[in-house]
Amino acid sequence: MPDVDGFDEFYRSTRQRLLRYVYLLTGDLAETQDAVQEAYMRAWQRWSTVSGYADPEAWMRVVAARLAISRWRSLRRRLQAHVRHGGPGVVPPPGTETVEVVTALRQLPEDQRVTIALYYLMGMPVAEVARELDVPLGTVKARLSRGRSALAGLLAERELEVADV
Repeated sequence: MPDVDGFDEFYRSTRQRLLRYVYLLTGDLAETQDAVQEAYMRAWQRWSTVSGYADPEAWMRVVAARLAISRWRSLRRRLQAHVRHGGPGVVPPPGTETVEVVTALRQLPEDQRVTIALYYLMGMPVAEVARELDVPLGTVKARLSRGRSALAGLLAERELEVADV
């Protein structure tokens, strides 16, 4: 059983110094908090060993600094890859057909909408949809049938509205 009181006291007495130290390294409060939190989690996992060190706070400084530097290097590598390969190409806006289908889908009951999304958009077989939703196969088939009929009606109404304009 770890020495909970000893760790709590260590945490209370060192957290501000450690936060200041890592903040000076990173200049980013969120990154600092993440690195320090991870360092304390690692210390807690090894507290029986860390508490026996001559200077547990020094161990914490090393671990937190390495974590911060590792995160910084990872971000730098991602930035370099982005510069080297470029960002994603220009994504065209959705076509009017897509907007119409999404608008029609929003008008369906949730159970039909989810079933249609899993079957048609995710490409899941009926049996897998049934497992995912925890419903019988017949329920999935009925939802698909009713959903398709409702969608066809909604999209036909939309075409009539557009034709009248």
